[in-house]
Amino acid sequence: MKGQRRVPNVHIYSLSPRWLFCLINSPTPKHSVELNLRQRINRQEHHTDLYHGDELIIRRGQTFQMELELNRPFNADTDKLHLDIKTGSLPMVSKGTHVIIPLVEDLEDLRWEAKIVQENGNKVKLSVNSPCTAVVGLYGLSVTTSSLKGEDATTHNSSKNIVMLFNPWCEEDSVFLDDEEERKEYVLNDTGRIYYGTEKQIGARTWNFGQFHEGILEACLFILEKSDMPPSGQGDPVNVVRVVSSMINAQDDLGVLVGNWSGDYSDGVSPAAWSSSVEILRKYHSTNGTPVSYGQCWVFSGVTTTVLRCLGIPARSVTNFQSAHDTDVSLTTDVYFDVDMEPIDHLNSDSVWNFHVWNDCWMARPDLPPGNGGWQAVDSTPQETSQGTFRCGPASVNAIRSGQVYLKHDTPFVFAEVNSDKIYWQRNLDGTFSQIHSEKKAVGHCISTKAVGSDERADITHLYKHQEGSEEERIAVETASRYGSKPDVYSTPMAEDVSVEVKMEGEGPRMGADAQLSIVVKNMSSQPRRTTLHSQVAVMYYTGVLKNAIKKEQMPVELLPNEGRNFTNVLFYFTNVRHHVAKSLLILQSSGFYSHG
Repeated sequence: MKGQRRVPNVHIYSLSPRWLFCLINSPTPKHSVELNLRQRINRQEHHTDLYHGDELIIRRGQTFQMELELNRPFNADTDKLHLDIKTGSLPMVSKGTHVIIPLVEDLEDLRWEAKIVQENGNKVKLSVNSPCTAVVGLYGLSVTTSSLKGEDATTHNSSKNIVMLFNPWCEEDSVFLDDEEERKEYVLNDTGRIYYGTEKQIGARTWNFGQFHEGILEACLFILEKSDMPPSGQGDPVNVVRVVSSMINAQDDLGVLVGNWSGDYSDGVSPAAWSSSVEILRKYHSTNGTPVSYGQCWVFSGVTTTVLRCLGIPARSVTNFQSAHDTDVSLTTDVYFDVDMEPIDHLNSDSVWNFHVWNDCWMARPDLPPGNGGWQAVDSTPQETSQGTFRCGPASVNAIRSGQVYLKHDTPFVFAEVNSDKIYWQRNLDGTFSQIHSEKKAVGHCISTKAVGSDERADITHLYKHQEGSEEERIAVETASRYGSKPDVYSTPMAEDVSVEVKMEGEGPRMGADAQLSIVVKNMSSQPRRTTLHSQVAVMYYTGVLKNAIKKEQMPVELLPNEGRNFTNVLFYFTNVRHHVAKSLLILQSSGFYSHG
C-alpha cells in the first residue's frame, strides 16, 4: 500500500571490508543495509591484529565497534534492530551459544548489549559489549530489523564470522594477567625456547610457536570442535585447558600428535626434527584430524603453548630436570629389591626422567580455595589417565608447592614429578617390604622456562617447591603423602644417620670421554656403623627407562662415628656405549644406596 513502510527481506553479498545486504524478494528494492565491522580498529584495540584471515577477531569482555548504513535514517521511535550471534551446531540461548544482542540506551559491563553511539545521516555506529564469561569460539552473525508496528522481521545473515577469544587484558576475565610485559611474552610472543638435557648440561632449542601464522587459529578452533566438548563449556578456561591437554596427544581421542619413544621413526618424523608447531597443526587440520607422527614431551609442550596462546590463555613451556613418573599415586618414587638386593623388575614401574617438559598456563581458579589461582601446570604428554583420558591438569602450582594434592586436577601426579622422595624397599622373608633408604633430593631440579623479554633461562623451581630440605618442604612432602596410596610411608621412623651421595666431576658424562664418579658415604651419628654399599651404572633413556646395565657391585663399608669416605669409580668410554648413545640419545646415569648391615 502506498506510503506504508516495508520490512526488507535480504540476501548478503560480501564486499571487503564491508558486507552489503540488499533486497531480493521485493519487486522494487528500496531498502539496503551495509555493515562495516571496522576490522582494523577492532583488531588493534583487541590485540588481535597479528592474526591472519579476514574474520573479525575480538576478545571477550571488551567493547567492539560496528557500523550500519541504511537507505534512510534510523528512527528509534518506529524502527527495531538487534544482533544475533551463534556458535556450535545447535545454538541455544539457555546455553549461551545463541546470543540476542539488544539495543540499549546505556552500556553496562558484563553483558551482551549494543548502543548507538553515533548517527550521521543514514549511517549508524554501534558499540557492542560482550561479557567476560562469553563462550570462546567461532560465531555466525546476523542483523534483524523490524518496525514497532508488528510487521514481520527480516534477518540479514553475514557471510563472514566473528572469532571470540579469551582476554588477558580484561580484569574481569579469569585469564587476566596484569603485567604488560608478561602479556607480551606469554600471549603475543610467537617464538620461544624449550630446555632439555640434564641439570648439569642444560640445552635449549628455539621453538616457533607461530600462533598467528596463517591457518593456525582455524586449526585451534578445529581442535576444540573435534574434542566434542559442548560449545557451552568453552567459556571456562579450566575446561578448555583440560580438553587441549587431551587433544594434543592422540592416545585415546585421535588428537594432534602420536607419541613415540621407540627410536624407530621411519614412518613419520623424528620428534627431534621438529622445531615449530605450525607444520604440525596445519597438517592435522588439513587431513581432517589425522594424528601427526611423531612427538615426545617437548613437542607436545610446544604445540600446547601454541594452542593456548592462540586462544588467548597465557602459557609457557616448562622443563623439569630429574622428573619423576609416579605410576601408582603413592606420591613417592619407589624402587623395589628382593631379599638378595636384586631389582624386582615387575614392581619397578616408577621412573625418573632426565628431563620432562610440560606447560604452565595462567588463570584464576574460582573452583578452588582462595590462593590457588595464577600459574597452573598442564601436561599433554600421554603418561597416565585422568578420569579415563590421557591428560593432566590444570593443577595449581601453589597447591603443588604446599602439598595440597587433594585439589583438582591431577595435582598428585605433578607433585610427584617435582617433589617426591625416592624410596628404596627390600622384600622381607615373609613377603612384606621394609624401607632401606630414601633420597629426599632426587627429583625436581632446575625447573626452567624462558625469561620474560629475553632468551635467558629463568629458574622457577621456587614456584613449585619450597627450598629443598627446609621445614616447609618436608611438611609439603608429608602432607601430600597422606593423600597417596601409601599414606603411612612417613609414619615409621627410619634410621637415616648414614648418607650416600653420588657426584660426577664437572658437568657430568660427555660423548667420547671417560666419566669419573664419586660416591660419598658419611656416618652422621656418634656410633660406628656397618653398611653395605650397592652401586649400579647403566645406560638409560632420558625417560628413566634402563637400556643396559654396565657395571654392578656391592661393597661392605664400616664407618667410625662422624666419618665420611669417598669411593671413586671411573667409567671408561667404549664403542658399545658410544653406539647406544648415538642411536638412542641415551644419557649415562648412576645410582648408589646402602642397606644396613
